[in-house]
Amino acid sequence: MVAWEYALLVRRYQGQGRNFHVSFVWYAPDGSRKDITAFGDTAIAHLNRAGREGWELVSAAEDVNNVQGSTEVHRYHLKRPMN
Repeated sequence: MVAWEYALLVRRYQGQGRNFHVSFVWYAPDGSRKDITAFGDTAIAHLNRAGREGWELVSAAEDVNNVQGSTEVHRYHLKRPMN
């Protein structure tokens, strides 16, 4: 039987008008959290990086709030076999 470990990549977009900020945070299997924004400016860049480390995308979810400006949160759930 295969044992899996799971991680979460969160992309957060916050903007108002022409001003916006995009950040990426990696939640590791051990519960730690790391700002990985500097490793790329698109979700695809981060997912490809995770894929090279053996991670597979399991699901993705999006929350959007456009009441005051714009806020988007994308969650990418990943898994890989435990060694």
